[in-house]
Amino acid sequence: MSAPPAPPPAAAPLRVLHEDAHLIALDKPAGLLAVPGRGADKSDCLSARAQCRWPDALVVHRLDQATSGLMLLARGAAMQRALSQAFAQRQVSKRYEALVHGQLALPADATDDWGLIDLPLIIDWPRRPRSKVDHAAGKPSRTRWRPLAFDASGQQTRLALEPVTGRSHQLRVHLLALGHPIVGDTLYGPPDGAPRLMLHAGALQLTHPVTGQRLELVSAVPF
Repeated sequence: MSAPPAPPPAAAPLRVLHEDAHLIALDKPAGLLAVPGRGADKSDCLSARAQCRWPDALVVHRLDQATSGLMLLARGAAMQRALSQAFAQRQVSKRYEALVHGQLALPADATDDWGLIDLPLIIDWPRRPRSKVDHAAGKPSRTRWRPLAFDASGQQTRLALEPVTGRSHQLRVHLLALGHPIVGDTLYGPPDGAPRLMLHAGALQLTHPVTGQRLELVSAVPF
């Protein structure tokens, strides 16, 4: 087995939210890639940093580079398969928090205090890495949302978000489709001077594939 890659000198210490013999939960900072990109300048990423400490760490799911928050890594290929299956079968509950432009209130037909965005998405190939709503060729995509707070000026709303499906840029494109892009979204939103994308993966709930323990993992929202 080859030696794990050395972390870059300026790499900040990993924030470990859970660790056992089978899986690891880390807090990814905004701006750090989840996995390596193309080119030597994109080799630094959360998975590479994790493998310096846990050589058997394997990625199960990803977050956009601009998104911060919880990422789950498996210890070994068997656990990677088990966790990937849990995600595919929607046995993992994911909760995000975001700041969006404008005031976004629940519609009158909302059930259980949650709104639902049900719009099919597809990769916008001529403008990669963007995605777009496409009612003819898009894959079914659903996002639950509810407002948590409105700022005093009425210019922003803090939302809780639960992606039912896991399409590329789903939360960002769905909120754009509502007319309320996420603050700091330089790919889909207007220039707003925000220091980062205001989107954070704040909670994961799942049953541990080995122990059967119910894991409730939380990462504090940094904005």
